Amino acid sequence: MQEMQNHSRSVKDESVIAVNVKKAALYIGVLLLVVLLDQITKLIVINNFQYGESKPLIEGVLHFTYILNEGAAFGMLADHRWIFIVLSTVAVLGIGAYLVLRSKKIGTLWGIALAMVVGGGVGNMIDRLWNGETFGSGAVIDFIDFRAFPNLWSWIFNIADAAVCIGAGLIVLAVILDEVKEARRKKAEKSPATTVETSDPAPSEEERHD
Repeated sequence: MQEMQNHSRSVKDESVIAVNVKKAALYIGVLLLVVLLDQITKLIVINNFQYGESKPLIEGVLHFTYILNEGAAFGMLADHRWIFIVLSTVAVLGIGAYLVLRSKKIGTLWGIALAMVVGGGVGNMIDRLWNGETFGSGAVIDFIDFRAFPNLWSWIFNIADAAVCIGAGLIVLAVILDEVKEARRKKAEKSPATTVETSDPAPSEEERHD
């Protein structure tokens, strides 16, 4: 009996390990995919565009425009390069460590979202550190120029920026889903289990006379 329990426990542990390995591989795969797509598209832009050149993909809606951004995502606060390098590094390392250490407990949606955020951070960090004359003096390559709503949107961005924003959106979605799940769990706990009690059947005429 003890051997059967040990075997069952061993099989269960192996199953949990296999699931965790698959989840970790998925998160790492998403992270690497974001970085690769980001760097490959930037390399294509460098090799095919002059700085400042713009080519329409969909006229008046989506253009490819090659610019360099020395600040944060979408060109904001460009005069604080080293602040963003430090903050980005801390954020990437912190989220990456959380993703690794908590991969067993976080949900798949959470893991994918965090992997996208980290991947986007790494993609832009590569530019800031090596896309310049000296280490750390580089600027981020931006090229996705969305022009459909010029009064609402005027920023040029890249794949890394998009991944960070999508990841942030998925985090919000994951929080909402977690809250809904928790609310349903609490509601189920508060609802008492209803037990149906069956009453004894009425005695027959013969039973009454007896």
